[in-house]
Amino acid sequence: MSLTGVRATPLSLDEAVLAVSHEGAGAIVTFIGTVRNHSAGFTVTKLEYHAYQRMAETELLAIANELEAEFPGARVACVHRVGSLAIGDAAVVSAVSAAHREQAFVVCRELIDRVKARVPIWKREHGASGPEWVGWKDARS
Repeated sequence: MSLTGVRATPLSLDEAVLAVSHEGAGAIVTFIGTVRNHSAGFTVTKLEYHAYQRMAETELLAIANELEAEFPGARVACVHRVGSLAIGDAAVVSAVSAAHREQAFVVCRELIDRVKARVPIWKREHGASGPEWVGWKDARS
């Protein structure tokens, strides 16, 4: 069973690693997406993540199940944070185990790429010029 979810509380890499650990795993690859202090040439002071929670959790689980089916033997964990995050906070924590390191790296990369493309989670950056939604353009512009 995969560990997936959307949480308003701090994330644990240890929890993700524990969820994918097993005796047949020769490799565990992890990814932590953190809040950085800049974006597109501007200073960022904090981020807000908002989600369509039920759909986001359903899609995270679907992605984990797809990857585990596409890569037999791989186990996947991915938890995303919502709410107000400070610089340095973990926004997403992922872990993938597989029999061999190459497969674990491939699955971990594919996992985060699918999460960013498909999961309904939106980012709002805060900086000197005020808050701005990332990836959204006002139709009136």
